Amino acid sequence: MKKKSTDPEKEMSFLDHLEELRWHLVRSTLAVLIVAILAFIFKRFIFDTLIFGPSRPEFATYSIFCDISRALGMDAFCFQEMPFKIQSRTMAGQFSAHMWTSIYAGIIIAFPYILYEFWKFISPGLNENERKSSRGFIVIASFLFFLGVLFGYYLITPLSINFLGSYQVSDEVINQFDLDSYISLVRTSVLACGIVFELPILMYILTKIGLVSPEILRKYRKFALIIVLVLSAVITPPDIVSQIIVAIPIVILYEVSIYISKVVIKNQEKELKKEERKKKKEERE
Repeated sequence: MKKKSTDPEKEMSFLDHLEELRWHLVRSTLAVLIVAILAFIFKRFIFDTLIFGPSRPEFATYSIFCDISRALGMDAFCFQEMPFKIQSRTMAGQFSAHMWTSIYAGIIIAFPYILYEFWKFISPGLNENERKSSRGFIVIASFLFFLGVLFGYYLITPLSINFLGSYQVSDEVINQFDLDSYISLVRTSVLACGIVFELPILMYILTKIGLVSPEILRKYRKFALIIVLVLSAVITPPDIVSQIIVAIPIVILYEVSIYISKVVIKNQEKELKKEERKKKKEERE
């Protein structure tokens, strides 16, 4: 195979790009596996503290909501015990849950490094101005992702568990949930919110490549609001309060995305004018 050139000015072939991408993927996978192994070892903390935390009445969210509801003259979220039990009904159920939860923990915790490897792959294709304007990409994207993860863990997850765990069609039916079903709810709530909170980053990229603009985002704001409400209904229990709690930050993120798109367009116009002045100056000389 042709040896990869170390000259930065020399264009890489398609196979060289594939080889470079392969090593970025390998390093990202190794980072996920290392964190997953650590999560596998510290299973007591991962499961007893994090995973099963929202299933306990003393969880922070329930305590705060209980205090707020009592201040309003109600007793919502004030309870001594969750009205359900978690069980494993298959031979490999607990081991499988342990393994996959460790892998997802690896993905979540190693997310900044995965972004770093992604950035290292695409950054050589950017010009100097684009690299400067995108300098804080990893930090901002990681911050938004972890903010979404915390939002999903401390708000969406306990709201969903409280609603679905206490819901009964009849007193004859006892709620005994499978371990995989419970973990799936926690995982989906956390990851969905983490991804949704990347909306400003997505809009930044789409604006940079010319697919969206502030005008388009404003024009379709009403449609976006409908999509937000549908999305909040999908990732939350079917009650109005939970949907509003989810919809508010998503709407805020959408408005922030409009502002970011506006800034990107202004910067592009400035760069274009700067290049035009430079060309005119060169023509005069």
